[in-house]
Amino acid sequence: MVNKLKKWTNSKSLKSKLWIYFVLFTAIIMTILWLLQIVFLNTYYKSMKTKEIKKIGSALVSEYGKDNFEDIIYSTSFKRGIIIQILNERGELVLPSIGFGEPGPPRVNPMDTSIFIKKLLESEDGEILYTVDNTKLRAPTVIYGAILSAENGEKLYLYINGLLDPIDSTTSVLKNQLIIVTIMSSILAVGLSFIIASKVSKPITQITDAASALAKGDYDVTFEGGDYTEINQLAETLNYATNELSKTEELRRDFIANVSHDLKTPLTLIKSYAEMIRDISGNIPEKRNSHVKVIIDESDRLTELVNDILNLSKLQSGIDQIECNTFDLGKTTESILKKFKILTERYGYTFNFNCDDNTLVIGDEKKIEQTIYNLVSNSVYYTGEDKFVTINIKNLGEYVQFEVEDTGKGIPKEEINLVWDRYYKSGKTHKRAAMGTGLGLSIVKGILMAHNVNFGIDSTVGEGSKFWFQLRTK
Repeated sequence: MVNKLKKWTNSKSLKSKLWIYFVLFTAIIMTILWLLQIVFLNTYYKSMKTKEIKKIGSALVSEYGKDNFEDIIYSTSFKRGIIIQILNERGELVLPSIGFGEPGPPRVNPMDTSIFIKKLLESEDGEILYTVDNTKLRAPTVIYGAILSAENGEKLYLYINGLLDPIDSTTSVLKNQLIIVTIMSSILAVGLSFIIASKVSKPITQITDAASALAKGDYDVTFEGGDYTEINQLAETLNYATNELSKTEELRRDFIANVSHDLKTPLTLIKSYAEMIRDISGNIPEKRNSHVKVIIDESDRLTELVNDILNLSKLQSGIDQIECNTFDLGKTTESILKKFKILTERYGYTFNFNCDDNTLVIGDEKKIEQTIYNLVSNSVYYTGEDKFVTINIKNLGEYVQFEVEDTGKGIPKEEINLVWDRYYKSGKTHKRAAMGTGLGLSIVKGILMAHNVNFGIDSTVGEGSKFWFQLRTK
């Protein structure tokens, strides 16, 4: 209860912000409504009434001269509740004429008439519109006038008088209604904003709590979404990130354990054989030389492991820059295969090398040499009992494709993407590699990604695997 109260009283919390914004929005809307309906209503009414009378006057000017003009005056005056008259130059009434049994038109003060005609004659466009106070009705009236031309050349004047009815009673009614609407809207705004703020902030609070648990190393945490697409997308992204972090953490632990094992084994052998030389074989040349050879081999293996770790670290951190130049991929591969000639002589391996003409490519030759060496070494390690490895270099026009195939057990489809991971070949039960350090394919991936080229694996279980990459020709 205390924590919930703190969240609501915290001015920077999402709940508080949403609640405050919603209430402020309602207050602004109600303020605008009050201003329009109460403060500006009278001004707005006068403006609209004035524009209406001017519009009527302009319409009558255009209708003047028609046979039914007097009927138009009568109907318009009756419908609109305004006085419409046609006066002559002396201020006398011309239209509407008074028929039998019909009430006479309201009398116009001669003083007002003379002022009206004077203003109309002084106008530039023959049209006037002004407001005067009617002392009898104690209310303002709108006067519209326009000059009309009679057939005999005499000037006639269109006179329209519209009363601006007082709207105090209307304003009073609106004010009472607005008070009720304001109270109801305020209560509704507070309650609705509380519900919305709680509903929006709840999944975000849950995500925050889950993120705190993740920061403490709990990778089993699950981020839950809510009723909103954006929050669901955030939860899905964080769940994906959590899964990837969990994999990375697992790889990190495996890497440390495996490297520790690979470091410990040669160090143990070096120490053991050094002690044997000291205690047993120091004076026996044959045994001493055999023991020294073990020490040298293990030292070389240790050096190779350290170098691979350093190379992998440089590639992943971006320190090791790619220096591109043009070189012949076929000749480079042929030169590297000479290093594996000893495997043919001692262990019966067969290397089938097929190369197209014109295999000039662009790339970092030294790093591509390392890539080819690691891929061939990997195929040697995993090829079948026939000890057969095929290397193909194909000219595809814009690209030259390097391929190395083995005849081993192949890789299941669900594990192909994992092959590039460090120490994948050893799995959970790590054992010392017969050759290499277990980091070769990770280094290959880093080099090829730094070159921004296409690469991949084609493998069929029981038939073998093919590793390939492409380099641009220009």
